[in-house]
Amino acid sequence: MAIQWFPGHMHLTKKAISERIKEIDVVIELLDARLPGSSANPMLAELTSGKPALKVLNKQDLADPACTPLWLEHYNSLPATRAIELDASETAPARRLIDACHALAPTRGSMVKPMRVLICGIPNVGKSTLINTLTGKRATRTGDEAGITKVEQRLVLADGFYLWDTPGMLWPRIIVAKSGYNLAASGAIGRNAFEEEEVALELLDYLIKHYPASLEARYKVKVTPGITDEQMLEEIGRKRGAVLPKGRINLQKAAEIVIYEFRSATLGRITLETPQEFVEWLAAGKLLDAERQVKKDKIETNRLIKFKKIPRPERPAD
Repeated sequence: MAIQWFPGHMHLTKKAISERIKEIDVVIELLDARLPGSSANPMLAELTSGKPALKVLNKQDLADPACTPLWLEHYNSLPATRAIELDASETAPARRLIDACHALAPTRGSMVKPMRVLICGIPNVGKSTLINTLTGKRATRTGDEAGITKVEQRLVLADGFYLWDTPGMLWPRIIVAKSGYNLAASGAIGRNAFEEEEVALELLDYLIKHYPASLEARYKVKVTPGITDEQMLEEIGRKRGAVLPKGRINLQKAAEIVIYEFRSATLGRITLETPQEFVEWLAAGKLLDAERQVKKDKIETNRLIKFKKIPRPERPAD
């Protein structure tokens, strides 16, 4: 299953960013520290091309502390890019963000030449919560639901420092299948766009390989060699009482438990991808997407030939 979710208001967000970016000095992109590669918007990279970028790995208190430095190193190695990490416990993050933006655009930040910053990210990455912390008031509505913020707003963080907040935005087509599952597991995609059981199975497949101790500690199960994600989901359902008549396991309920406990970090601090893994997933996704496009082009060409919209190509002479 390919997970896709692009509500209508995201088209408006794309248009707003396209218009606003002309006068922006620095772009802050909020990423989920548990899935930094999957939560980086490729459409945003295209829209903001040429602008200095600050990558903020949010929710780092939920992520694997051994993986976050790898991602910080990855992003800090990119040109005109800085990366920092934040979490919900940081009560005054404004100074760090302002200093990082000044490092990227050192000639801006005065009343004569104010710093103009655009902050954006995928849905439910914690942007609204961060904005409220930055302003010291409830400037934006928050919640554990994708797509709450739907209007652009301007905020003043300091003298000569203006911040434009935008609604969370995904991209029209997710070509990395694993990213779709990771985004769904994190809560970035609306719940009506995916099947919880399928997402939970993909999540468990990764956890069995990389975090077996977390599964054993939380669910009191044994991660034996060769155990499958389906078997693990059934065992978790059995341990947590998600049992139907005649001993059948309520897989839907078991899946909801696994997803909720990943999101809340009840399972522990977990990161679902390393920079190297994401590079490999992206390369495979681009290759598959190119193959699909070749097939689509061939089908369209045959259709045009059939209806005499274009001439049939001549066969090469023997």
